[in-house]
Amino acid sequence: MSLRTRLAIVAAGAVALAVVVASVAVYFIVRSELFSPIDRGLRDTATAVHVPRFIAGLTPGPHPHEFVIQAGPFGDRLPVPYRMVTNTGTTLVPQFYEQVLGSLPVSTQAKLVAAANGSPYYFDVRAGGQDLRSYTVNVGTDLAVQIFTAITTENHALSRIKLWLILIAVAGVALASAAGFFIARAALRPVRRLSETAERVRTTRDLTQRISVSGSDEVAQLAATFNAMLASLDAAAERQRQLVQDASHELRTPLTSLRTNIEVLASGKELPPDERRHLLGDVVAQLGEMTALIGELTQLAQGEKEEQHVEDVRLDLIAEDVIRRTERNHPHVRIHADLAESSAVGTPASLERAFANLLDNAAKWSPPGGPVEVRLRGGELTVRDHGPGIDESDLPHVFERFYRATSARSMPGSGLGLAIVRQVAEAHGGTVTIERPDDGGTLMRFKIRNGAGPDNGNS
Repeated sequence: MSLRTRLAIVAAGAVALAVVVASVAVYFIVRSELFSPIDRGLRDTATAVHVPRFIAGLTPGPHPHEFVIQAGPFGDRLPVPYRMVTNTGTTLVPQFYEQVLGSLPVSTQAKLVAAANGSPYYFDVRAGGQDLRSYTVNVGTDLAVQIFTAITTENHALSRIKLWLILIAVAGVALASAAGFFIARAALRPVRRLSETAERVRTTRDLTQRISVSGSDEVAQLAATFNAMLASLDAAAERQRQLVQDASHELRTPLTSLRTNIEVLASGKELPPDERRHLLGDVVAQLGEMTALIGELTQLAQGEKEEQHVEDVRLDLIAEDVIRRTERNHPHVRIHADLAESSAVGTPASLERAFANLLDNAAKWSPPGGPVEVRLRGGELTVRDHGPGIDESDLPHVFERFYRATSARSMPGSGLGLAIVRQVAEAHGGTVTIERPDDGGTLMRFKIRNGAGPDNGNS
């Protein structure tokens, strides 16, 4: 069963329930309005019964279906159909009404009222070809009177009203079903467009398709969310394509050079020992470059996957380990560290890689014996070198993948180190920025969102 059909059924059911409840309420309200005056008249008539004169004063009325009671001290004649009931079930019915009322059985409730053990009550009955309504009330010791009145006209009116209410309810349900179908169809049109777009994306793999959004209801929000998801997937796919293209481009040069050197070594030609050592050294260096490049590509790919496991980490301890490793790999650089105790919630391996890339970059650009200043406060790590600095035109691009400034193309590296740093910072809700101090060199600021420490906030 489709969603549209289910919505139409639910709408029709809700309207049907409302119509039925309203019809039932109208029926009982009309019935109450019809019978309230009748019930009031029955009660008033019952109060006029004068028991001591009941039997002697019974006389026929002017109408064959009426009886009168000599009631009250003034002998008022009240025309009413009635009968007297005792607590044993005996009935005293006027002879003119014996054929009509004498055949009616006496209920247990009527006996209780006669015995003064029950409350007055109303009941409807059919007798003598007529619809009658009766009121039963105690009028003396072990005696109750049952006053009757014809309600054929009222019942006929109620029957017509009932019929009309049933017809109105059926028509209302039919109209509600039709309206529910068309309303559901119109309401679900954006959902249908969304489904069709999703199917086109699945079959064509075209992530540039979008759904037109109008309004601000839940369906419009769903369409907007779907468009945002498509945009995110399109951007991720574009980044993936760009990464593959850039990686293939960067790998082509070392692979070509490596293949050439290996072919020369494998040609069998007699090479001078120095040239052979030189070629072997190039092969080893190229393999090292490729290993580093593949490792950085792997790091980038892992960074784009779902969020890694995070934990509480000590940023100052990570920075100390990275500084020791950098000093070992770059013995010509002097590192001055000012590390305050700092902690954060993050991925230790990712943060260590980002710190290492920042320090390796600073060490690579520092002159022999030049200092590299490292400072950690709260969630911010600053790394300052005193090298030649970065050209103004290169500043907007230094964190892009595979971007290498003109002055850096003769130096080892893949152009991925700072891209990884930015990725790690953004994954931790932070930022990385680059500055050009007035006295030269380069200053990198790596800041994550939830870093904390005794000196947090002091730069």
